[in-house]
Amino acid sequence: MLGMLRHGLRSRSCIIDGEAVACDDNGVASFDLVRHQRARESIFLYAFDLIELNGDDLRRDPLEVRKATLASIVAKASPGIRFNEHMEGDGPTVFAHACKLGLEGVVSKRKGSAYRSGRSPDWLKMKCGARFDS
Repeated sequence: MLGMLRHGLRSRSCIIDGEAVACDDNGVASFDLVRHQRARESIFLYAFDLIELNGDDLRRDPLEVRKATLASIVAKASPGIRFNEHMEGDGPTVFAHACKLGLEGVVSKRKGSAYRSGRSPDWLKMKCGARFDS
């Protein structure tokens, strides 16, 4: 899978923060399909953030700059990489719609924030039917 994902990336090297995902018959992300390797051909990478590009550490750059750069390097990448669009809006409304669609939840990142590994007050992971993780 990794070799296939490199095809078409507009960079010499990069570190992408993302998640391997497969969709069910309704187009909803299903982590069980990935975990049990039942959809090997249809697994793709949702690219969330860009940490390094061509040897440059981007972790201190604002979120919007990292996302724009990520969008440009994956624009013509293989179909195995999907850019996860940044959505601005009313968080509770977005979360409610995600749950109605049967999605796992949402991750909210603070505008202008630097990249930090692990948990941070600059991002929240909210799962449908559960309390939020910070």
